[in-house]
Amino acid sequence: MTQAEELFAQVWEAYGPRLYRFCLLQMKNQADAEDVLQDVLIKRLYQAPQFKSPEHERNWLFQVAINLCRDEWRHRRRSELPLEAAANVPLPPADLSLLEQAACLSEKQRTALHLYYYEGYTVREIARLLGVTVPTIKMRLKRGREALRKEWSE
Repeated sequence: MTQAEELFAQVWEAYGPRLYRFCLLQMKNQADAEDVLQDVLIKRLYQAPQFKSPEHERNWLFQVAINLCRDEWRHRRRSELPLEAAANVPLPPADLSLLEQAACLSEKQRTALHLYYYEGYTVREIARLLGVTVPTIKMRLKRGREALRKEWSE
């Protein structure tokens, strides 16, 4: 096994499913999510800086995923598939239901909620990743939770 193959295997095992779930939630389309994830992994293999820690690497990967998802949405819009298409992604049924409901939120709210609840980032870390202020992230989380609460109550 070459050094690049070993690195790919390590990165995939550590971050692959989480990055895929994030890309799927953002892109709302399995094919687009796979394309974005592939681009993220290629950038990791060939364009990544030296990482100080696994947390630094994780932050970099999610930042790249965020940027690539935004770029894809700007450049083209494809038809959306239901999130059941992600059947091979290891998610409990309750999480899949929540992801379907979160898919109806704005991109900003979806991103903040996913990074906070699924990836465990703090509000400050999310603000830094997205290049906005801490109060902005708090408001996105608040509005996203309110929208989900409203959806659940109906």
